[in-house]
Amino acid sequence: MKYNWQLPDWPDFRYELAELEGALLDFVDRAGLVSGTVQALPESEQNNAIADLMIVEALKTSEIEGEVLSRPDVASSIRNGLRLNSPHQRVRDRASAGAAELILAVRSGWRAGLSDSVLFEWHRSLLQGSNNVLIGEWRSHEEPMQVVEVTLGTPKVLYEGPPSTSVPAEMRAFVEWFNVSRDAIRYAPIRAGLAHLYFESIHPFEDGNGRIGRALAEKALFQGVGRPLLLSLSQAIEADRSSYYSALQAAQRSNEVTDWLRYFVDMCLQALDGAQSRIEFVLKKARFFDQHREALSERQLKVVRRILDAGPDGFEGGINASKYQRITGVSKATATRDLQELLQQEILISIGGGRSTRYELKL
Repeated sequence: MKYNWQLPDWPDFRYELAELEGALLDFVDRAGLVSGTVQALPESEQNNAIADLMIVEALKTSEIEGEVLSRPDVASSIRNGLRLNSPHQRVRDRASAGAAELILAVRSGWRAGLSDSVLFEWHRSLLQGSNNVLIGEWRSHEEPMQVVEVTLGTPKVLYEGPPSTSVPAEMRAFVEWFNVSRDAIRYAPIRAGLAHLYFESIHPFEDGNGRIGRALAEKALFQGVGRPLLLSLSQAIEADRSSYYSALQAAQRSNEVTDWLRYFVDMCLQALDGAQSRIEFVLKKARFFDQHREALSERQLKVVRRILDAGPDGFEGGINASKYQRITGVSKATATRDLQELLQQEILISIGGGRSTRYELKL
């Protein structure tokens, strides 16, 4: 079976818009709801909500590729870039800094058109410090660019991109399409979904294609609605990454892409729902600290912050004495006493019993 770029109609993507119009209208409604919720927050909490969602996006787009970043370094990089840290905090991990710089560049430069130089700069930021990878240039190796899955030691080719010699011409066409489609495609999620599929099918870099492809999708969404949206598309995708890869691989076999766009628009809706939850969580967190900050010791405050860093879903499995010990370095007796104090102050709620007792914040 041929891949999409080998077909005579490449890259003339076709789709049935009527099947998607209901979901596209939902997108407009939910995007408006998220924006309204943010605008109702105090300015300081608006900034925290923006930073929180950008941190999540940087972490999750890397997790999709199997790379786990340092959350503190990503958070410091994002907050430094948004000028929320005073003074700037030191960032040690270059991979985390690179992921954050890409997210910041997409948000700050959303209005600008696309060009080779923009993509090369994104690539250099993302892969700063990487070794043995061609950075800031299109791939040029002679061997085929293949996406391979290894099962029980047996490799299986899931996708093969255009040869490297074709990449410069393919990318000239892509960049032109991206810029022209800004006015030609009415619905932001449609253009974003097509941009992501188109870019991933060319796979122009040696590494980082997935992360940059998702950044392009967010840039297209921002341009389509006329403002930077608050959402983490990668968080929605990462929640079921196998479905993402299955949908993408299926779409790379044909240029009729209605099924792919149906999947992608649904991811956009889930991303907006996730953003709404995180924004509401930011407000709850602010209220929580206003109410309880004076009642918390330094080590209790440290543990509470770690729990809240985990987001609306909280610590996996809740907090218990053993986890409290690991975070603070105190004895088991002290950890148990601290947890009981937090329980009595109604800062924590108890779940389970006996040795399986664990605690969650009462937000």
